[in-house]
Amino acid sequence: MNEINTGHRPDRPRRPQLLAVSDLHVAHAENRTIVEGLRPESDGDWLIVAGDVGERTEQIAWTLRTLRDRFARVIWAPGNHELWTPKKDPAGLRGVGRYEHLVEVCRDLGVLTPEDPYAVWEGAGGPVRIAPLFLLYDYTFRTPTAANKEESLAQARAAGVVCTDEFYLHPDPYASREEWCHARVAYTEERLAACDSEVPLVLVNHYPLVRAPLDILRLPEFAQWCGTERTADWHLRFNTAVVVYGHLHIPRTTWHDGVRFEEVSVGYPREWKRPGHARTVPRPVLTVAGAGVSAPDGQAGRLLDALHDDL
Repeated sequence: MNEINTGHRPDRPRRPQLLAVSDLHVAHAENRTIVEGLRPESDGDWLIVAGDVGERTEQIAWTLRTLRDRFARVIWAPGNHELWTPKKDPAGLRGVGRYEHLVEVCRDLGVLTPEDPYAVWEGAGGPVRIAPLFLLYDYTFRTPTAANKEESLAQARAAGVVCTDEFYLHPDPYASREEWCHARVAYTEERLAACDSEVPLVLVNHYPLVRAPLDILRLPEFAQWCGTERTADWHLRFNTAVVVYGHLHIPRTTWHDGVRFEEVSVGYPREWKRPGHARTVPRPVLTVAGAGVSAPDGQAGRLLDALHDDL
């Protein structure tokens, strides 16, 4: 089977659902076809897009516009690819300026971002407050033998592992990506603390909030580009219904401290065409009686071959 199953069954109307997807990577023609095939099963379905739509501004705008025209509400959190400054992108913006430009693109489209009030889903499995996050990473997900960022990067280079972010993701006006990360963490932490704790949160971030999902990476040196230790307890400190993330290109369900984490990525065609890959997108993210949310035990072992070839 060499197709993604979009799960669209027009003969089976359903209650509105909260759905999620990430890592659409529409620069690939086959992934654009996936986007073109995405349809809600109900007029009331909401869609979370957890980053890595594409690299160029027009790709991102086309994708989010297409999805906004179909789903009742679209909520976006940026991935690292959106934050790149490609040489051929006419916007030519870097760092915070690029992010703020994408926020304005989303607002013009009616797509919610990490800078907007958190929307409350009142449908099946709700009420829950959906919090799209933009946190970046700070190189603290290091290997056990690296004492600091410099040693961690040296180990990665020696292993032939260097994230493209090092060339295209600029932190301007911050001095470093980790400084930008720390500012985003502080800003976001304050916003989450101000939320009504009686309404559970759906935390949406491109990277996992805890390190455990990275333990199955074929190349552990890549973990340093996958999040920050500063969010390790957020799923416990804040009343969290589920954490939604992407980036790893390993779609699966895991449980950490009794909280469900959903990796909802599509990935590249060479990955989702592999036997055993979990191809159905988008994925429901709330536990609803009669709905097919994944079981707690997961299937991590058989998904190892679905790893991003660049990791």
